[in-house]
Amino acid sequence: MVRLTQNVEAAFEVETSYSDPADSSLTHIGLLDTFDPRAVAMNITPVPSIGQSTDAHHAAGPIDVTLPLKVACQGTGWKQLLGRAIGATDLDDGGGGTTLVPHKLTNSVSSLAILAKETGVGYTLATGVVPNEVTLEADFTTGGYMTVDAACTAFYSQDSAANDLDFSNDDGLLIDNYSDVTFPSAPTDEPLLPSDLTISYAKTSDLESSLNIDGPAGSYIEIGERYIKTYLTDGTLDTDVTAGGAVTAVGVIDMTNAAADKLEDLDALFGTSSGAGKDGWTVTNNTNDSLSVNLLKGIYSTDTARTISGVNTAVTTGVLPQTFDNLKTVALKIANNNTSIPGKVTRGDGSPAVTKWLQNANVGRGKSDITLDLTMTAENEDLYDIYAAGGVIPLIRLDLGTSGSIALTNGTITSFSRPLTGGGEVVDSVSIKFRGAGDIKDYSSLAISADWTL
Repeated sequence: MVRLTQNVEAAFEVETSYSDPADSSLTHIGLLDTFDPRAVAMNITPVPSIGQSTDAHHAAGPIDVTLPLKVACQGTGWKQLLGRAIGATDLDDGGGGTTLVPHKLTNSVSSLAILAKETGVGYTLATGVVPNEVTLEADFTTGGYMTVDAACTAFYSQDSAANDLDFSNDDGLLIDNYSDVTFPSAPTDEPLLPSDLTISYAKTSDLESSLNIDGPAGSYIEIGERYIKTYLTDGTLDTDVTAGGAVTAVGVIDMTNAAADKLEDLDALFGTSSGAGKDGWTVTNNTNDSLSVNLLKGIYSTDTARTISGVNTAVTTGVLPQTFDNLKTVALKIANNNTSIPGKVTRGDGSPAVTKWLQNANVGRGKSDITLDLTMTAENEDLYDIYAAGGVIPLIRLDLGTSGSIALTNGTITSFSRPLTGGGEVVDSVSIKFRGAGDIKDYSSLAISADWTL
C-alpha cells in the first residue's frame, strides 16, 4: 500500500501534568501541513576497540523526541499551540480553575498529548508535547491558509501494536488508554485566510492618560488583552473586587463585558463612590469612552495613585488608529528557548516495568522572545521615523475577528530595510520585538497577550 499524507490525521488532549494525559477526551487538531510524531533520535556514543575497523560497541544515550507540527488555522488546534506557547494562565489563580487563557507569558511549560491516526496503518501517541518555537504565518501574496508552525519537543512516542487506542496493552513505556474515546471528526469550518487578519497599531502620539487608579497599600494590577487582575500586597487576588457581571472571578475583570468595556465604566465598577464595595480602590470619575481593552498591557503598582496610558480611540471594533496596509507577509514568532532535562523514567504495566532514558524527561521554560516580522508595500515614513528615532510602538493588535485577538506591547523596531527594484513597488521589511509595560513584578510577561480560552 502506498502511504499518503491525506490518510494521516491528528488529535490532541491537554495534559494537566506533563507527559501524563487523562485519556478522557480528544479534539481534532485540524488540517495538517507538516507532522511527524515519530521523529525519534538516540544519542549513540561509539566505543572503539583497538585493531577493529569499526567501533565494536555503541553506548545508547537519552532518547530525544521532537515533533514538527504545522497546521492550518482551523478549529481550535492552532489556538492551543499558539496559546500554550504564550502560557496557560488560570484566571482564579487558585490552581483549580476552569478558565485558562493565554493572558501573559508564564514561567511553566504547558503540554499536550497528540495522537496520530493513519488510515489502514494504526495509531501513534506522543505525550508531553511542548511548543518551543511557534510561528503564526500569513502570506497575502499566495492566497493560502493562515498557519501555525510549531517546533515541539515530546516526552516519548509510542505506536499501538494492537492497532487500537489502548496503549497499555503493549508492554511499552506509555500506559495510556483511549479505547473509550472516539477519534474526533475534522473541523467543518473553513481555515482562516490572510484576508481574515487585520493588524492595527498605535503611535505614541495616539496615547492618552486613560486610567487614573489608586488601590490598597501594596496593591498592583495586571492588564492583559481581555482581563484586568487586581492583586493585594501578598500576591493574592483581591477578594473585595467581586460583584458579578464584569467581575468574572474574584479579583478578575472582563474588559469585554458591557459594564467595563469603556474607561468611563471603571469608576462605577471600581470606585468606592459608586458603593460597589471594592474597598480601598478609587478610580477618578471621567467621561472617557475609549475602549478599556486599549490600555497598554502590563503590570502596574497601585500602591499610590497612578495614571496608566491607553490609546485615544472610541472605535467599537477595537481597531487601533493606524493600520498596516498592503501587507505581503506576516510572521508572529514566540521563541521560548525551553531547556530539556534528561532523566531515567520507569513506567509501564509490563512485568517488569519499562525503564527508558529520555532527553525530555522534563522540560524547563526558557526566556521568551516575541518577534513580529512584516513585509508590505511602503506607504509613508511613519515606521522608518520610529526606527530612526529609537522609539517604540506602544500597542499592536492582530485581530482575527470572531477567532480572537492578540495584543503586542511596547515594540522596538530592530531592523528596517527598503530595497529598491527597478520597475517594481517599494517594499518595507520590518522586524519588531516587544517588552510589555509597567513597573512591578514580571511586567515584561505582558509583551504578548491573547483573548481566547484554552
